[in-house]
Amino acid sequence: MEQYIIKGGKPLCGEVEIGGAKNAALAILAAANMTDETVYIDNLPDVRDINALLGAMEEIGARVERIDRHTVTVNGSGVTNCIVETESMKKIRASYYLLGALLGKYKRAQVPLPGGCNIGSRPIDQHLKGFKAMGAVTRIEHGFIIAEAEELHGAHIFLDMVSVGATINIMMAAAMANGNTIIENAAKEPHVVDVANFLNSMGARIKGAGTDVIRIHGVKSLHKTEYSIIPDQIEAGTFMFAAAVTGGSIVLRNVIPKHLEATSAKLLEMGCQIHENDDAIRVIAPKKLQSTHVKTLPYPGFPTDMQPQISVSLALADGTSIVTESIFENRFRYVDELARMGASVKVEGNVAVISGVDKFTGARVSAPDLRAGAALVLAGLAAEGITIIDDIYFIERGYENLDQKFRGLGADMEKVSSEKEIQKFKLKVG
Repeated sequence: MEQYIIKGGKPLCGEVEIGGAKNAALAILAAANMTDETVYIDNLPDVRDINALLGAMEEIGARVERIDRHTVTVNGSGVTNCIVETESMKKIRASYYLLGALLGKYKRAQVPLPGGCNIGSRPIDQHLKGFKAMGAVTRIEHGFIIAEAEELHGAHIFLDMVSVGATINIMMAAAMANGNTIIENAAKEPHVVDVANFLNSMGARIKGAGTDVIRIHGVKSLHKTEYSIIPDQIEAGTFMFAAAVTGGSIVLRNVIPKHLEATSAKLLEMGCQIHENDDAIRVIAPKKLQSTHVKTLPYPGFPTDMQPQISVSLALADGTSIVTESIFENRFRYVDELARMGASVKVEGNVAVISGVDKFTGARVSAPDLRAGAALVLAGLAAEGITIIDDIYFIERGYENLDQKFRGLGADMEKVSSEKEIQKFKLKVG
């Protein structure tokens, strides 16, 4: 079993290149199956979730060619089986994007219920509500979501709650439905916009993505395209907090600063300096961090996927901070692990009260999920002494070469898989 081992306490300095957005890439790859022509996609992150989805697409008949580590071509003309049975698909949340894509093109789909990290319930009722409004019959049997329609027609759909997954899934199905669809109370996240732009580049007619009302005029077919995925705002935010928590200075390349405004605003409140260019951002932490309050909200609010990272940073800040998690109810599962390192955090329901401490000390901890795992890496980078992080397969679901990127910023951090390698690292760093 692989682990990260870190000797912390060094300010991180230098430049880091941010990869493509995992959450956009998963939906875009699913949508690539909606044309019989070849689609070229680059700036693809090479992470576990992406590779699992590519494997599932090949199993249902899509032709996937890996041009290089971050570029693929997809041709969906060979898709004959709309039943996704791959075991790995049960482990990732984005398995359900194949539902909207296959239903849109083939009018039938069978996909495993979404898995992923155990951070809270992920109901799919809004997805199914949208499909039913467009004429599909849906049911859940033996752990699979099944959706079928003789034909899909446009509909006026009001989402009861803002849902990124439902917005994207309905948008994909509606792109090839007969007539016009309106999605109200739609999610506005950057990856919703990216998926809409991708579909439009294939000939879809989608307007309003990025606002709370999306209008879609269905088309009969989609065509080939070449597309580059947006940068990952969550990977970028993680490195921004790495600068904050270690007292460092990091330049992030290949970012869209607009997508990072909520993160930047909190870092400024905490006493960091932010310098923005067109496609780069620099974060400097010149002094001890200051406490602040934060509540997770749908975009453009503070992202739930950044909550563990800011909480780790606030655990080292002067004063008391309050973090309110309004999206997922199990998102504080990392707090017990952080306590092993000396953090003082009390959780009541969906609220964490964080009393800043002077330092963390290294410990052996386990990543309970993807973003919490990344947050524990940040804690290890800031801590005095050696930290070992188990269950890093969670982290590798969404971060590519995390250890290499942090080493490029001066961190003492390696991926190891044996006690011998752990001892070798300890001897090397002294």
